[in-house]
Amino acid sequence: MELEPLRDGHGRLIGDLRVSVTDRCNFRCQYCMPAEGLPWLERSGILSFEEIARIVSLLSAMGVHNVRLTGGEPLVRRNFPELARMLAGIDDVHDLSVTTNGFLLERDAEALVAAGVNRFNVSVDSLQRDRFFELTRRDALPQVLRGLEALAAFPEAHPIKINAVSIRDFTEEEVLPFAQFARRTPYQVRFIEFMPLDADHAWTPEQVLSGEEIRAAINLTYPLEPEPREASATAQVYRFADGKGRIGFINPVSEPFCGDCNRIRLTADGRLRTCLFSLRETDLRGPIRDGADDRELEQIVRDAVWQKELKHHVGEPGFVQPARSMSAIGG
Repeated sequence: MELEPLRDGHGRLIGDLRVSVTDRCNFRCQYCMPAEGLPWLERSGILSFEEIARIVSLLSAMGVHNVRLTGGEPLVRRNFPELARMLAGIDDVHDLSVTTNGFLLERDAEALVAAGVNRFNVSVDSLQRDRFFELTRRDALPQVLRGLEALAAFPEAHPIKINAVSIRDFTEEEVLPFAQFARRTPYQVRFIEFMPLDADHAWTPEQVLSGEEIRAAINLTYPLEPEPREASATAQVYRFADGKGRIGFINPVSEPFCGDCNRIRLTADGRLRTCLFSLRETDLRGPIRDGADDRELEQIVRDAVWQKELKHHVGEPGFVQPARSMSAIGG
């Protein structure tokens, strides 16, 4: 089945879908949720595997060929590799990726690769055990690194990307160790600017350690050369001038890349979001469970996507942080 391409009101073709499969997480990262956690969605309110597959199948027929599975922490969803297998089997899904905190990768890496996941992003905010614990509130770094090693054993899983949220007065000490890590391993480290998506709503602009500051600090020790930015890419990638690896910078606060954004998001409870910072959502779960056919569902999606925001307004006067935190939206 091939449908008319999905396009927003600004003329952008939509090609990327982020699917949150659960709002639950086994970490309590300071930039995401409070130490005591958050109230979880009722299981009956979360989309079933079949409902997710139906939405992905419909969207992929409209040209949304890249699908990323997120959470919360997606690997805590029971039988998660089975969902990956279902989605990888959809003809119009060309790229299936997963963002994970890595805690359960040692258990699930083989099953996920076998299911058809071909790209992985693993969140690691510090390479020092005590500082990792400070930020995530979990003493889990050794297990995460073992999970990375388990995943790295599969050539089809490469390149594996490591995501580190950059926070002022914390990440400065991590910059050179991460650069060295990127140089001696097959992983591509990517620094992501701290965004106002914390559950405590305590974010301030002063907490943002910009990608340019980090790049400049690395460049003093290990010279960097920019690579061309791919259309709609979130990261600006640099290679080390001596050829020993790559490192990336995702700068949504200091250098927004909204102009060619081709992404939409589906929350675990079936809400379509057209921007990470959207203040409105479109319910897809309700129509599906009320018996909507694919044509009706397609029209709901098209109407919502047509209103996709031109850009986010982080850092501008009047900016309003979304009610949902990152764990509830999907990373």
